[in-house]
Amino acid sequence: MWLSLAFASAMLLGLYDAAKKRALRDNAVIPVLLLNTIFCSLIFLPPLLSAELSLGWFDSTVLSSTRGSLHEHLLIVAKSALVLSSWIFGYYAIKHLPLTIVGPINSIRPILVLIGAMTIFGERPNLWQWAGIALALLSLYLLSRSSRRDGIDFRRNVWIWALAAATLLGAASGLYDTFVVSKLNPVFVQSWFCVYQAAMMTVIAAAIWYPDRHRAPLKWNRAIPLISVFICCADFCYYQALSRPEAMISIVSMIRRSSVIVSFACGALLFGERNLRAKFLDLLLILAGMVLLYIGSH
Repeated sequence: MWLSLAFASAMLLGLYDAAKKRALRDNAVIPVLLLNTIFCSLIFLPPLLSAELSLGWFDSTVLSSTRGSLHEHLLIVAKSALVLSSWIFGYYAIKHLPLTIVGPINSIRPILVLIGAMTIFGERPNLWQWAGIALALLSLYLLSRSSRRDGIDFRRNVWIWALAAATLLGAASGLYDTFVVSKLNPVFVQSWFCVYQAAMMTVIAAAIWYPDRHRAPLKWNRAIPLISVFICCADFCYYQALSRPEAMISIVSMIRRSSVIVSFACGALLFGERNLRAKFLDLLLILAGMVLLYIGSH
């Protein structure tokens, strides 16, 4: 079950990247991210209120939540700050870089998560899983080389460095998620995570964007609410997967990075990005790696 949830999360993450790319075209990053956090909070407001007010609306369902202690809320605040930092870097990067470059660089995240999972949680992938990981890493390396034909200097481009920062912070968040979700109700984590992110983003927008909003105005785009829908659904599947006792964070994280396939297709079909032939075979290697991971996990 946790594998199916991980693959569903990967597909939704690819659509999430495409929605971000479309929403950020000719638009300011900070207000788009602010609206995303607000919409996410509204999506999870019903289960949050049900738990906090003991209304019982979602008892015995997958949306059942709980009330938390001060310590548990502080854990969520820390997670919110970590993820929001990753999102800010990532949003700026995806605005200025092609999806067919963002996807491969984002996909090195499982490498960092795997190293952390082996070091901290003692996870030990089996032979099939190691083969899948090795094949996926090879494909990501080749895909990154192919992306150089887009004319972007990886060493000197500030948006590449922003994407690298987002990737590192995202990997740290993945490891932290294993710790948090193993102790707390996943819907409690996701609902309060959205609320705290919205609060933090409101302060950031008020301090950085609002005073100078005329230079970078918000332009409404129908893709903006889709960002929130896709990321909420993707994270819901992700947290549900991690809440299963047999789930392995290194494998879940690797599967989620197969979202590069969806984002690649969107980059080609929706945004007319170039150099697709050189990158297509690399994507087939990623698919093969995901199949090996799936076999090894059964």
